[in-house]
Amino acid sequence: MSRFTSLSRRQKIALASTAVLIALPVAAAVTLLNMDWNRAKPWLNARASEALGRPFAIAGDLSLTWRQPAGGQTGWRGYLPWPHLQAQDVRLGNPDNMAAGDGEAAQLATVSQLAFSLNPLALLDRQIVIPQLRFDSPQVRLLRNKDGKNNWTFEKQDQQSPWQLQLQSVVFSKGTVQLDDAVTHTSMRADVDTLADDKRYGIAWKLAGKYRGETIQGGGKAGSVLSLQRQGTPFPIQADMRAGGSSVAIEGTLTRPTDLAALDVRLKIAGSSMARLYPLTGVLLPETPRFSTEGHLTATLAPGGGEWVYEQFSGKVGSSDISGKLAFSASKPRKRLTGEVHSRLLQLSDLGPLVGADSSASKKERGVPSTQPAGRVLPVETFKTERWTSLDADVRYTADNITRDAQLPISKLDTHVLLSDGVLSLTPLNFNVAGGTLMSQIKLDGSGKVIPNGIAAELKASARHLRIKQLFPRLPALQASVGEINGDASLSATGNSVATLLGSSNGEVRALINRGSISKLLLEEMGLNIGSIVVTKLVGDKQVKLNCMAADFVVSKGLMRTRQFLVDTDDAVLHIDGTVNLANEQLDLTLQPDSKGLRIFSLRSPLYVQGTFSKPDVSVDKGVLALRAGGALALAVVAPVAALLPLVNAGPGEQSECATLLAQARVKPVAPPPGKPPRQRR
Repeated sequence: MSRFTSLSRRQKIALASTAVLIALPVAAAVTLLNMDWNRAKPWLNARASEALGRPFAIAGDLSLTWRQPAGGQTGWRGYLPWPHLQAQDVRLGNPDNMAAGDGEAAQLATVSQLAFSLNPLALLDRQIVIPQLRFDSPQVRLLRNKDGKNNWTFEKQDQQSPWQLQLQSVVFSKGTVQLDDAVTHTSMRADVDTLADDKRYGIAWKLAGKYRGETIQGGGKAGSVLSLQRQGTPFPIQADMRAGGSSVAIEGTLTRPTDLAALDVRLKIAGSSMARLYPLTGVLLPETPRFSTEGHLTATLAPGGGEWVYEQFSGKVGSSDISGKLAFSASKPRKRLTGEVHSRLLQLSDLGPLVGADSSASKKERGVPSTQPAGRVLPVETFKTERWTSLDADVRYTADNITRDAQLPISKLDTHVLLSDGVLSLTPLNFNVAGGTLMSQIKLDGSGKVIPNGIAAELKASARHLRIKQLFPRLPALQASVGEINGDASLSATGNSVATLLGSSNGEVRALINRGSISKLLLEEMGLNIGSIVVTKLVGDKQVKLNCMAADFVVSKGLMRTRQFLVDTDDAVLHIDGTVNLANEQLDLTLQPDSKGLRIFSLRSPLYVQGTFSKPDVSVDKGVLALRAGGALALAVVAPVAALLPLVNAGPGEQSECATLLAQARVKPVAPPPGKPPRQRR
């Protein structure tokens, strides 16, 4: 006491001040440790609600302990203990602009126990800094109304709150997440559980419900700690989902989770048709056979969809291989798909589903009902043009070699697919075929502006220098042939399927073949069953040297009418006249053979090709045959040698060039079927 009284006034004040500075924190710590923190819940609830912009409440018990900060603090701050709060029955409500509902529907999330530490120094700056937030048994319900309003976007308030929330990381545990999205017609539930003894993943989840109207099931894994502050820290994710016969599997990481950005995963996709991925991805893709691909997917996500890049992918579509790079952008006013796709070997039959020309079994496998009527040849499967306006596309596709069952030598397909506001263009669509080229440009307007729920189509195509012996390399009799095929087509039409488009088409089709061979076997290899029947009627099943074939059709409302059509062989010149009705698949053609030189026992007469594409009927003019046979019998009574004269048919002489034949065909009438008047030449 004497020592204290001996101190000067200044020393006494300094000593008292030091004692107060020491006593205040101690007293505060004692008070904080012993006080009932439930009394602070109204203040904490109000501050958190203000910072989050939606109701927040700690409905259960609130307790406080003191812990050293986990790290990141330097100097004396590293020795300052932080309050660690444990809250029971925590509830986070929906924003005011959402239809809240009652009970659990009014909550965005509920947690049986929530634990977190607070930076006490940050409170002096009106900041609620939580280094790590732990959830026990969280129940999360994500909602989005038809108008697009959702409860997971934390928007800034009109009046800036003086308090700010900074959440640095989240630790997950067992719980559920429910998503109800009226925009995409989605209702899914994920059940989450913790994993033990897994060095990479901390939680596992199972998923079930409806996504874009399709039943979906799946599961996956994720890391247990999601860093919201250290944006470079990868958050591991793995998922495997199945819907409508399609499957999607990813494995990789997500960084910058506060922005839902920097997705970097390995992606595997498989399904019965790429078009079946639309409910899962919202990306318009063509009808295809069964497919599977694997590649590297990176994405920068955003509220509107972000940017996606699928690169270095490879896989199979049917029997064809594919590889390349595709980029998808959720841009406005329409989403956009760009890229390049390449095939080393393309199976021609794999293109059938693009236009609905595949088999009934193939349609069933890709989830499309077979609507092809019995007896119809042209595909009637309708195009889904209502989706065309949802996406713009700019994709280049190339193939080195193309095969079909009969080894048709098509190579180096090259096409540029452009889709803009519902108008699909293939400019160009080119093939290298049998030493020649098949070049075309196709425009399909599916925007609905020209024809509702249909397509306005335009086609321009030309074939140049297709070599016959290369077209059919498996036919030894053709290997000495040097003939070529050339042709042009220009058509326009409206409809919603291949059948209706061809059935309403207008334009013209021309083809020219010089030198070659023809037989029933050849036509069967070409798939021309009608032609094989005609050849059998004319000459049996033998090789006939072809000098020239010229065909010129005018097309009006699906009716192909011959302007000129003739075939010049070593044996005869065949004049063809009539119509091919693409609308009802009906044939009405007359074939008039004129033999060359002196041909013994030539009972050839006009042939009439009628019936349908699937069941053609080829008949002979029996009246002409009867007259010839009757005349022979009558002459045989007078002079047996003269009886041969009616069977002799004198042709035009030496082999005619195509130009000469075409000139003759303009004025030479073709015998019509019995009971029909002759057609007028144009």
